Amino acid sequence: MISIKEASIADIKIIQDVANRTWPITYGEILSKEQLDYMMDLIYSEESLIKQIQKQEQLFYIAYEETSILAFIAIEHNYKNEAVTRIHKIYILPEAQGKGVGKSLLDVIQKLAQENNSTSLSLNVNRFNKALNFYQKLGFEIIGEENIAIGNGYLMEDYKMEKRL
Repeated sequence: MISIKEASIADIKIIQDVANRTWPITYGEILSKEQLDYMMDLIYSEESLIKQIQKQEQLFYIAYEETSILAFIAIEHNYKNEAVTRIHKIYILPEAQGKGVGKSLLDVIQKLAQENNSTSLSLNVNRFNKALNFYQKLGFEIIGEENIAIGNGYLMEDYKMEKRL
C-alpha cells in the first residue's frame, strides 16, 4: 500500500536522494554529464528546493510504503490560472519501478486534481525519455513539442502531454 505525505523543508534530503538516484538512470543516455550536473544543481540544490517548497508554486509529496521511500512528486494546481493540475516532477526509485508505483502515484495525482476542480492533467516529458510510453498507456496524449532554454546553452526538448479528467 502506497502512502504519500506532503513534503516540507525537512524532507529536502529525501528529495535530493531520490533525484540523485533516478536522474542518472533516466537521463544518462539522453543528456551530457555536464547538462545533467547543471540541471541537478539548478533544480535540486538545497537553495532551489527551499525556494520551491516555501513559495508553494509546486506542492511536493513523498511516496512511501511502510517505512521505505519510493518516490517523490511535485504538482501545481490551477496551472496558468486554468483548471489544470500540472505534474512538474515524478521520480520513482529504480528498485520501485515496474511494480505499479507510477500508476498508483498518477491515481493519487488525479484524485488531488479532481479535489481541486481540475479538468485535466498536464506534463512535459523529454522526447527521448522511456516514460513517454508509460504516460501514453495511462491516457496522456501528446499535444505539442516544446524546447525550453534553461541556461548555459542547454535546452529541454520535451513533448507536452495532457490527460482529460
